Amino acid sequence: MNSFMTNGLINITHPLFVTNFQELISTPFQGPTNAISWSRELKGDFEEIIHAISYEGNMLEIDEDDLLELELSEAGKVARETILSDFRSLSELGASPVLNIISNYEADEHPFFPTDVYSFHVDRSPIATDTFLCTYYGDASELISNEDAIQKIQIPDIRKKIEKTYVEEAKDFDVFVIEHFFDLHYQAVEDATIIRAGIGHLWRLAVDHPESKVLPCVHRAPRESNGKKRLMMIC
Repeated sequence: MNSFMTNGLINITHPLFVTNFQELISTPFQGPTNAISWSRELKGDFEEIIHAISYEGNMLEIDEDDLLELELSEAGKVARETILSDFRSLSELGASPVLNIISNYEADEHPFFPTDVYSFHVDRSPIATDTFLCTYYGDASELISNEDAIQKIQIPDIRKKIEKTYVEEAKDFDVFVIEHFFDLHYQAVEDATIIRAGIGHLWRLAVDHPESKVLPCVHRAPRESNGKKRLMMIC
């Protein structure tokens, strides 16, 4: 079966959507449903926030005080208030939202396969939690259904290479792959449907944790368009 997106919810057979923040946080994950989106059409100029801040390097974290200090047009102020509102809502849940301006992420060159955020992966936590993310400007995050994903450590050629190394280090295979986060990464099948999270939509993704009743959501950061920065919140 192919996965699809209807009004923000990834599902396989039963489309569902939410229209406000309260529904986003209270709708339970169940069955194949492990990602829900509050689909929104945001107003304001989010690109202006990016241009209002100078920085060096590939990524900059912005806190609330930084946002409040910016001199912005009316459209920029509307965008800023949307971000601050999202921060307040998520903080009230006990989350710790982070806003980043991203030119690009650091990529790795591991001999087995990349383990950076450009690789399809799931999030893991020792306690019950969810991942929230929103791209306000730039290229949006990408997701695939679990049926369209193969855990990379189960791909024979990759597994053989890893097994050779962990034997040399005299470690249990399962312990070895967890220590190096190899078990968190996935490869999309050839005909996988790539679901783009879109701009302005606030997503809630299932995480691999001991109390989870669903599979964790497989997602990745997009390869940024040439010279185009992203404005993204995640927690």
